[in-house]
Amino acid sequence: MTNIHLLHELKNKLRSIIVGQEYLLDRLIIAVLSGGHVLLEGPPGLAKTTVVQALATGLDANFQRIQFTPDLMPVDLTGSEVYEPANGSFRFIEGPLFHEILLADEINRAPPKVQSALLEAMAEHQITVGGITRKLPDLFLVLATQNPLEQSGTYRLPEAQLDRFLFQINLDYPSLEEELEISRRARKAYEGHVEEGLGAALKPDEILALREQLNDVFIEEHIERFAIEIVVATRKLGDYLPEWGDLVQAGASPRASIALLRASMARAYLDGRDYVLPEDVVALAPDVLRHRLILDFAAQAEGVSADDIITALLNSIKLP
Repeated sequence: MTNIHLLHELKNKLRSIIVGQEYLLDRLIIAVLSGGHVLLEGPPGLAKTTVVQALATGLDANFQRIQFTPDLMPVDLTGSEVYEPANGSFRFIEGPLFHEILLADEINRAPPKVQSALLEAMAEHQITVGGITRKLPDLFLVLATQNPLEQSGTYRLPEAQLDRFLFQINLDYPSLEEELEISRRARKAYEGHVEEGLGAALKPDEILALREQLNDVFIEEHIERFAIEIVVATRKLGDYLPEWGDLVQAGASPRASIALLRASMARAYLDGRDYVLPEDVVALAPDVLRHRLILDFAAQAEGVSADDIITALLNSIKLP
């Protein structure tokens, strides 16, 4: 496994910018290696935007942040044809989607038409404008944020789009010690003590090469079956958790099985292994599945969350 040290160097560089959030940094690097999009959910002020900007810098990738609002139009993402009177022709001006890393800030504030434009980009790495399909960069990642505390003026993300996110990562407030360090760094910045820039640890073509190496990670058939059974169980919840069988309207799709296995391979790779362990699958299952479960109103009434259901399934399915 060559160049794995570059990924650890990337994580160390991110640590120099972000205080704590080890869980988040691990999942972001796994997502980059897997080639999957990430949905970040958490209250304001938890450095969601900062960590995405730092990741783009660490990867030496083209970065664009776009604030999603109710008046956003699809062309604001895709770009549009502009008429040039001088030569009587149209010229296409690329939109933010043509960057390698796109931060979709407060993604659930944009209407369905905008989400549909983003869906094609996330699913197929291409966009279609004026009947012409244009390819997006080989390294194309959408990192989206949404605020769970404020629901006014928001739109529920379509299930098909949620299914395109590899992970949903739920963020929480830092510990007291971590917040002390954040405060100290902020005071230094206010006083003009600017730390050395992050710098790039990897190039986009190196990430693409690492993804090729990921194909060499081996998965035993019984571990593969274990991962897929977890996903299938979300669609047959009554067979595994009879008391909660009516709490899920729809479970995860086969795309979740692919995502869980691919992410498990990336976790093994980062750990220096060329084989997947059941622990890899168990560790990543909540992040892969929580946004793919559509819960019934009865689940809300009983105070049962997607994470509760996933944890219970993992406890009920025998480890290989």
